[in-house]
This record gives sequence, structure tokens and C-alpha cells, in this order.
Amino acid sequence: MTSRPPTSAARLAALLLAAAALVTVAPDAARASGPGDPADSRPPVELDAHASGLKLRKGAKLAPGRVLDITSIVETGNGAERRQDTNVDVTFALQAEVLFDKDSASLNREAAQRIRVIADEARNQRTTTLRVFGFTDNLGSADHGIALSKERANAVQRQLAKELASSAIAYQIRGYGEDYPIADNATEDGRRKNRRVEVSFPRRSR
Repeated sequence: MTSRPPTSAARLAALLLAAAALVTVAPDAARASGPGDPADSRPPVELDAHASGLKLRKGAKLAPGRVLDITSIVETGNGAERRQDTNVDVTFALQAEVLFDKDSASLNREAAQRIRVIADEARNQRTTTLRVFGFTDNLGSADHGIALSKERANAVQRQLAKELASSAIAYQIRGYGEDYPIADNATEDGRRKNRRVEVSFPRRSR
């Protein structure tokens, strides 16, 4: 009896099994975690290196299983506020327009409430280190951008210190000016995203 070549479905199944052999994730790793969800600390799913469905090259061995890092990003519809959670850090990014008037480093009336949300989460994570970094777009001189971004980072840090007055926290403050853009400075929408203050701190070990 003549054997038939494998069907497309059979080839696809073999490829998927081979891919599973290279990288193993925890059972819930495919589920996007929401803000504040604890990192899945369960060990990777065990694979049988001798399973008949695995098609490994002669002499090849399975890589050790590992749990992939998961990043969760939540932002407002217009991108003015963004929160990013990883297994290691929590980062809040606020566009300058929601905190300051144009070309100003004085916090506006709504800024305190927005910064309070960040302080509450830092307290919840029991953080002892806070990083506050300021950024601008590429308009104007580079020196002006660095000075303005540092002044804005300082203003946010001072407000955080008021909210976290009873906590012993070490602050790292930087003003990076137009360095490290996250969007295209060729458009106003991109420049608005680049004008921002980022506050980050380590996630608490679970």
C-alpha cells in the first residue's frame, strides 16, 4: 500500500507541537493580566521529551521550560494617561498637557488627583524607590527641553512626596528632554505623546 504525503492539517499540527517544545508558558500565561494581577508564579508545564508527536531534529534536545514575562498596558482613549505593568515594574506615563500649562512646570489644578492615583499604587506596592523621568518633544532648543523636563519631573516628585509623606522613599529624578521619544515628532499627535512624565517603581514580590 502506497503511503500518502502528510496533509496540510497534519503538517500544521507537527509544526505546532515543535513550537510548543521550544517555548513553554504557564497555563494562564496566554491570558492577558489586568492591572494589579499577581504574576503567575506556578512552574512551567512539563513536556515529555519522548512524546511521539514531537518532531525534533536528530540530536536536538528540548530547551528548558520557562514562564514568559507578560506586559499589560492600559491607557485612556486619547492616550493622555497610560499604565504599564510587567512582572518587574509598574510604570505610569502622563502627558504634559494633563499636568501643566504650555511650556510651564507648575502643576495645574487637576494634576494633584492624577498624581494621587500613582501615589496610592506606590503605597499598595510598598515601594521604597520611585523613578520620576521627564521628557519633551523636539521643538525648541535641546537645552531648554532638558531643563523643562527636569523641572516638570521635580514638580511631580514634590507632589508625590506630599502624598507619601509617611513613607521612606528614595527618589530618582531625571530630565531627558527630547531623548527617548515614544512617537514620531514629525506630527503634533506624536509630539504630544512625547511630552510626558513617567513614574515607575518595582512591583512587590508576591
